[in-house]
Amino acid sequence: MQREFNLLIVDRNPHIRNFLKREFQSEGYTVHLAKNSGELADLIYGPAPIDLVIIDPIFPDVSELNLFRSLEDRVPPLLFVIHSDLNDYVESTSSASKAAFVPKQGSSSEDLKDVVRSLLKDSYLKKFKTPDD
Repeated sequence: MQREFNLLIVDRNPHIRNFLKREFQSEGYTVHLAKNSGELADLIYGPAPIDLVIIDPIFPDVSELNLFRSLEDRVPPLLFVIHSDLNDYVESTSSASKAAFVPKQGSSSEDLKDVVRSLLKDSYLKKFKTPDD
């Protein structure tokens, strides 16, 4: 079921991007990668469908607020998960209707997978139904 979903992972750290790509591909997702805000914009407004963005929003060339607005203002709005070391984003996500926060720590990839699955299931219930439903 997850193979029908396209994720975009946005992080400055190539090790984290590639690790998360492997983790989510092993779950059956299609994964796209971006290393900066320019690549993020190209991908979210490009021809490839993106269902959810996993982002560490710390970039030197753009404010976090502008990043969040670009994700929320896209039509249709994008689901996104903030995956960061900074707990400051917990409050930011409370006002964003389609956002969640998962702190980077220890085994956060399992927590991240759970949050992604839950957000996608809540937003795309039909894709999660089995033929027997």
